[in-house]
Amino acid sequence: MLSCFRQGFKLLVSSELRRYLMIPLLVNLVLYGGAFALSYYYIEQLINEFIPAWLHWLNWILWPVIFICFSVAVYFSFTVLANILASPFYGKLAAKTAKILTGETTEVADAPMAKAMLAELDRAGYLALRFGPSLLLFVIPGVNLLAPVIWGVLGAWGMALEFFAYPLENRGILFGGQKQLAKKTRLGSLSFGAITLLGLTLPLLNILMPPWSVIAATVYWHRLNLEDCPAQQ
Repeated sequence: MLSCFRQGFKLLVSSELRRYLMIPLLVNLVLYGGAFALSYYYIEQLINEFIPAWLHWLNWILWPVIFICFSVAVYFSFTVLANILASPFYGKLAAKTAKILTGETTEVADAPMAKAMLAELDRAGYLALRFGPSLLLFVIPGVNLLAPVIWGVLGAWGMALEFFAYPLENRGILFGGQKQLAKKTRLGSLSFGAITLLGLTLPLLNILMPPWSVIAATVYWHRLNLEDCPAQQ
């Protein structure tokens, strides 16, 4: 998986893709700058209010737990928003990357708009149904210590689905098919998502991470021989 990101970075800094990066990078600069400011100014206040006075002696455990969960929630939310705003450009970025990898023009399938919107809602609902119930883990003594791990896994899975969407949608594969393909390579999908999620939490790198992940996702599915996948799902 790291090799996909290495090749993706080489393509990211190449002149061939430069024209596809300017607007997404500007969107990311504004949104992730806001996410960083939100984290910097409010996370300490949030944590201090969340932890009762009688549990302050557990600050050394609860601080990293809440910090990880808050970071995952904030950056995941801002990533979804950034992807919505930059999605037309990411689709073109994935198509151009595929053209460089194959030497051929990627045929972008024209899915009906209603079908594409339903697929987006399906993905959002799918993730909400998993993140929502996991919030209950934070109020169960003992179990709440596992909450950051569970949120980390869910965040990695969500990031994989977010960025796999662009190369797969260019082939006409909507969310149902994307989910099936990601499950077939579950370990690879989680590894991809974990790398992306980690990069999104690092200042400055998080500005480059979304387009980098789009390119890396295109490389990943190209290596898995996407031509064997059905055109519509």
